Amino acid sequence: MEAFRAARNGRNPGKPAGKNRPETGAIRNPKQADPQEGKVTGMTIKQTAGRDNLGDLAPVFAHLNDDVLFGEVWSREDSLSLHDRSMVTCAALMAQGLFPQLESHIALAKKNGVTRDEMVEIVTQLAFYAGWPKAWSAFGIVRKVYGDDATEPAPVHGPFALGEPADGPNFTGHAWLQMLGGRPVAGAGNVTFDRGCYNRWHTHSKGQILLVTAGHGWEQQEGQPARELHAGDVVVCPPNVRHWHGAAADSTLTHIAITPAGDDGSVVDWQEFPDQAEYDKLNA
Repeated sequence: MEAFRAARNGRNPGKPAGKNRPETGAIRNPKQADPQEGKVTGMTIKQTAGRDNLGDLAPVFAHLNDDVLFGEVWSREDSLSLHDRSMVTCAALMAQGLFPQLESHIALAKKNGVTRDEMVEIVTQLAFYAGWPKAWSAFGIVRKVYGDDATEPAPVHGPFALGEPADGPNFTGHAWLQMLGGRPVAGAGNVTFDRGCYNRWHTHSKGQILLVTAGHGWEQQEGQPARELHAGDVVVCPPNVRHWHGAAADSTLTHIAITPAGDDGSVVDWQEFPDQAEYDKLNA
């Protein structure tokens, strides 16, 4: 499990954070931080915006916002997923006409996998219960956050659930993760890459096996040409061999990743991204 939580959060659990292992949860520009923005770290939402914005003025409120609301309530994913919590929260904020907070939470809902079509349906239904003018205002926010393009079809994620958003500093776009268990000997997770998303060059001290279950993508091991991937393909990456993998430009990619933990507990060493021009050539 820790392998994929590390992949999502941009760190190596067996090594301290460093140049190529940025820690997650910290908001890069606290002065401009959204008070409602949080990041997923494992099964806990690590939130610092309350302290960053209000710690000097209202430290108790900041504590309740960061540690209780997000750290405890939002993190109970076994009871209600982040996707569903976002839908509930957006509905409540629209009903009250709290549009500045609604914009923050619609942006968070997008990160948590709520599609534009789902958000439009939420606002449409609430128009009959919360008021027509509120729906008009909410639709303006939906358009701002999601844009005018039609919602792309949901990623094909194979036989297992899509899981939770796993975007982070080690992916070029959107990704999702559904843990399948296996700890402590080896972590196994269902990983889905959105169209055009791939990860950094990286190594695994005990190697890695990828079982492709859906979509189309690429995997490359250092010194070898990139390999095209389709459902049914199996990739075996030897220990300490640099490789990267991800989706094609016009398709999502889903694989089950099986990664044994190293002797020191580490599972992945993240490095630089592949050259974008070389990736573009693969998809030309």
